[in-house]
Amino acid sequence: MLEIKKIKKEYANSIVVDIEYLGISAGETVGIIGNNGAGKTTLFRMLLDLIRPTSGMILSKGYDVANNNQWKNYTASYLDDGFLINYLTPEEYFMFIGELNQLSRNQMTDYLKIYEDFFNGEILNSGKYIRDFSTGNKNKIGITSALMQKPDLLILDEPFANLDPTTQIRLKEHLKSLKTKRMTTLISSHDLNHVTEICERIILFEKGKIIKDIYTDQNTLKELEDYFAQQ
Repeated sequence: MLEIKKIKKEYANSIVVDIEYLGISAGETVGIIGNNGAGKTTLFRMLLDLIRPTSGMILSKGYDVANNNQWKNYTASYLDDGFLINYLTPEEYFMFIGELNQLSRNQMTDYLKIYEDFFNGEILNSGKYIRDFSTGNKNKIGITSALMQKPDLLILDEPFANLDPTTQIRLKEHLKSLKTKRMTTLISSHDLNHVTEICERIILFEKGKIIKDIYTDQNTLKELEDYFAQQ
């Protein structure tokens, strides 16, 4: 699904991402973890061609993301509220995304019913514009719209941030259920409990480099907690 080859990203002569090679297979659910400034979001932005690497290449299903748009047809993401259209209501935004993906109004209605518990009565029929929602509720709108696209590749940056505990648990269970759909999913998170429970593979970044690349088992959470406790 993804191949990252000799990628470097520099800002002001400082290297923020430096990956010799990273391959991610179709259908894998991968957690990207690390302290602030580790390079996680920079990596995601390069995967989505929002910024260009200083050197190297990123291939998605064999397509060079910097020189080909085919990958956009099967990729969905939510990194922050800059991905939203703030002057729309949630209903207008969902309809816009649905129309882009050839969903009928009835299909949209059925789809949104799946997320009633996740929305917790705070999103639909509120009469509010997206700009007036809290950061947590903006996250709900962004994550739901990304999943609506039924992508082959899903990228989520800190999806659990600013969500209350009940909503975090609902999101975690929903993301776990998506594994049966063979979607390739990349999730960055500071929550080690959630990410190790959801993801079958964990990639730990530090100062832009891969420090650990491990498959999760019953010892993974303790291993990661011990690592960060020593930092």
